[in-house]
Amino acid sequence: MVDNTLDMDSFRYYVVQDALYLSDFAAALRLLGGNEGVSETGRARLKSFAHGAEVAEMELHNSFFKDWKISSDGVEQAPHTLLYTSYMLSVVSTRPHAEGLACLLPCFWVYMHVGKCMLRHREKLGDSVSRPPQFDAWIDMYAGEEFENEVRDYIAMVDAAAETADSDTLEKMRGHFRKCCILEHMFWDQAGNQMKWPDIIGSDSGTM
Repeated sequence: MVDNTLDMDSFRYYVVQDALYLSDFAAALRLLGGNEGVSETGRARLKSFAHGAEVAEMELHNSFFKDWKISSDGVEQAPHTLLYTSYMLSVVSTRPHAEGLACLLPCFWVYMHVGKCMLRHREKLGDSVSRPPQFDAWIDMYAGEEFENEVRDYIAMVDAAAETADSDTLEKMRGHFRKCCILEHMFWDQAGNQMKWPDIIGSDSGTM
């Protein structure tokens, strides 16, 4: 993205899939906010994180859609998108609150880390490379101070839950964090070849 070697069709694919992902991510945050024992402050903060995903981040995506004259309406989640969102929603719906918090942490932390790395690389390159405005807007969003503050607040929430967790819960939190880091990679990687669902029965086949 920074050196403008990223294929634009792959980036479009990613943005559409990310729009679908963000809807489920916001739902997962709201589910966490509805858990028993969550303080009013914590509940309000989780709700604000969900709002940020649905409004601030989707505002960026929708600006891209407007430029490209496309929409995510009617598009289904690609294989790795569905794998990631299904795992995420399953954990926050069925596991203790602390595990759910840890499960959603990579989405916050990885995006900030990648954004910061890209920003440093962009500053090194200076004016030697020109990029589509969407690439720079994405970097500005996820390397920005506002997003960093959101991430730091969420990390503090996870840390607070970890401080009171027993050893078994801590190990499960680590496991969900690692798994979702892998799922983040798989989610991004699928855009490289614009992964599609295999047509194992034929697109023209009738229903059984």
